[in-house]
Amino acid sequence: MARRACPGGLSREDGMPYVVRNPAGEIAAVSDAPDDVHVELVPGDDPELRLFLHRLSSTPGLADTDLQLVRVLEDLIDLLVERSVIRFTDLPPAAQEKLSARRSARVSMRSLDLLSERDGQIL
Repeated sequence: MARRACPGGLSREDGMPYVVRNPAGEIAAVSDAPDDVHVELVPGDDPELRLFLHRLSSTPGLADTDLQLVRVLEDLIDLLVERSVIRFTDLPPAAQEKLSARRSARVSMRSLDLLSERDGQIL
């Protein structure tokens, strides 16, 4: 499959990211915008791009710790609000909505005894 370089930031088709390749010719980095190193365009459905993104998303540890980090951030926000360091309304509306939805879900799960009080894990 022919790949097109897009020098000088010329327009591109939607869904076509810019990539950088390693010396072996494999995709090593992806960007939505061109820069000094991200100059090669590939179609969004390119098999090599899909493989690169799959490997990136399945990196051991990252996905597992994301959920744990979300809970830590929720607890941190609750603590900052409780101690009047910030107000809940200081957060962007989208963040307020997401936090409120998660709180409601946790309350519902606790009422059904599906959520552990100790660590917030689903039983």
